[in-house]
Amino acid sequence: MSAADTAPPDLTLAALGVAPPLATAAASIGWHTATPIQAQALPAALQGRDVLGLAPTGTGKTAAYLLPLLQRLLGEPGVLTQRPRPLRALVLAPTRELAAQIAADVQALAPELRTVVAVGGLSINPQMMALRGGAHLVVATPGRLLDLLEHRALQLRELRCLVLDEADRLLDLGFADEMARLRAALPERHQTLLFSATLPAGVATLAADALRIDLRHPADDGADGRLAPPLPQQVPQRAIVVSTAQRTPLLRHLMASEGWQRVLVFVATQYATEHVADKLRRAGIAAEPLHGQLSQGRRAQVLADFHQRRLNVLVATDLAARGIHIDQLEVVVNHDLPRSATDHVHRIGRTGRLGASAEAPGLAVSFICADAPGSEAHFRLIEKRQGQRVAREQVPGFEPETVAAPTAADPNGGVKGRRKSKKDKLREAAAAEAAAAAAAPKARRR
Repeated sequence: MSAADTAPPDLTLAALGVAPPLATAAASIGWHTATPIQAQALPAALQGRDVLGLAPTGTGKTAAYLLPLLQRLLGEPGVLTQRPRPLRALVLAPTRELAAQIAADVQALAPELRTVVAVGGLSINPQMMALRGGAHLVVATPGRLLDLLEHRALQLRELRCLVLDEADRLLDLGFADEMARLRAALPERHQTLLFSATLPAGVATLAADALRIDLRHPADDGADGRLAPPLPQQVPQRAIVVSTAQRTPLLRHLMASEGWQRVLVFVATQYATEHVADKLRRAGIAAEPLHGQLSQGRRAQVLADFHQRRLNVLVATDLAARGIHIDQLEVVVNHDLPRSATDHVHRIGRTGRLGASAEAPGLAVSFICADAPGSEAHFRLIEKRQGQRVAREQVPGFEPETVAAPTAADPNGGVKGRRKSKKDKLREAAAAEAAAAAAAPKARRR
């Protein structure tokens, strides 16, 4: 299902079947009336059916799966007193930050349940200790979950519900082996809830094959076999043409001239996060990098500082697009253009989130490098995939001096999906190898 339609503005969670105590707890953390994805997903999920939920970032997908999951747990007779505690629900998330935020929501909604967060980047021993005596709900990243299964710190035979948050990332080729191993540990019968802002067609097929569930959605395949990602249309966008070397000075200028106080800046590499953050700090702007090589403690501290407005700028890789929820974030800046339209959706979805003011819905700004071959074509293809044209502009004092001509070697700007990625090549190689292996016995018979 997708959240293309709008829900009635006065539709309450209780009207959709959420139990009054749980609806009251939801209201205490700001979940009052139903969003479109909740209106579509909650009735089916509360009936125990499998659900595929597609909706833009920031539209309430977490509530759409947590509320039915928790209602099922809390309604099970004796679940709170049984020892050891039976593991009834598992939520998988691709990043540590997202796992921590999901667990925080569970704690606010149902503190009586034993919830354990199991993520990589931290010592496994405290997590194994936390699982002694069992847990009702585990929120985990895939690698650490498999580590715990190998250590026999938990088992899934009594699992009733599996949730995949950011399902497209979890079911991508990078996690394919982990998901296959997970399937082997799952009970034959359980409810599966998959939620994401985007779900390429190939990943949906992998979901159906790997998890053996029927995934249906109304979106049409594009010409390249990918589903058009749902776009948070409420987010205004700007595209500014600038020279590569002038991007950070332009960012400083825009912050000063337009009064931006909190900005999430996306760059392509871990080195760039450090480099750009350092240049901003030298200009007197409170900025810090966020990337995968930072320790978990450092990542948590940087995010806390940004949430609490001790930082003006967070410079991040796409790790942050899948892992952080920031209320009232003013601006997202694509300092480096995203690799794909899917990444663009996740990036700009950090602003204009659920509950943002209609008068200040947030802003997404993309820098198009006039002197970088393929940059303009790259952004044009992103526009085509998102079905939205963004007017080009130049800022006085930062006009580019030269404009690169398109190159024959890179006419499409290198956008993912038009050229084959490394993962695509590996997938094709594996398929060719399997086909050759299948054909070998026939050749021998001849």
